[in-house]
Amino acid sequence: MNDFDVGARLKTIREEAGLSQRELAQRAGVTNGLVSLIERNKTSPSITSLRKILEILDLTLAAFFDSDAPAEPGRFVFRHDELTEINPGRIYRSAGADALRALSLKRAGKSGQTSLLLLYETYDPGADTGADAYSHEGEEGGFVIEGELLLSVGDKTELLRAGDAYLFDSRLPHRFRNVAQVPCIVVSAATPPTF
Repeated sequence: MNDFDVGARLKTIREEAGLSQRELAQRAGVTNGLVSLIERNKTSPSITSLRKILEILDLTLAAFFDSDAPAEPGRFVFRHDELTEINPGRIYRSAGADALRALSLKRAGKSGQTSLLLLYETYDPGADTGADAYSHEGEEGGFVIEGELLLSVGDKTELLRAGDAYLFDSRLPHRFRNVAQVPCIVVSAATPPTF
């Protein structure tokens, strides 16, 4: 996944949609400079910013990061090294906020071919899904396998430890953070898929 060219992919999709950088930025509610920096691989957008941009292009994060290789019919096992990384902070590695780079979201299966999003999430110490809570259609839940995770949903915040689980309406603004000094591993699912 390190070879994935986020900037070129965004530029290609934007041009196919017939939008200028300025028009895309205006519709998405982000700055023209942000779109330009992303397309030149000079910055790593937050998940929230990239989702706003991709929403205008009628694309999910998962579809954006998916390779063009078709899924194998009948396949039901996905090895850890075959999971699709969908976090822009990990893709860029050398740019962007440390908290975003410290987060890894890996999806099983291909985008658009299932009604369930299944993720293996790694939150290194300090990892954060972004300074702003985000929301989307559907429900999501997960289990903390290792470490601790601070979860905010609506106006409530809870600390989850290994063995704890969560389940909530994704339309409520939410945010995930690892405030501990050790990595946190979470296995989660959401429906419908939004990444």
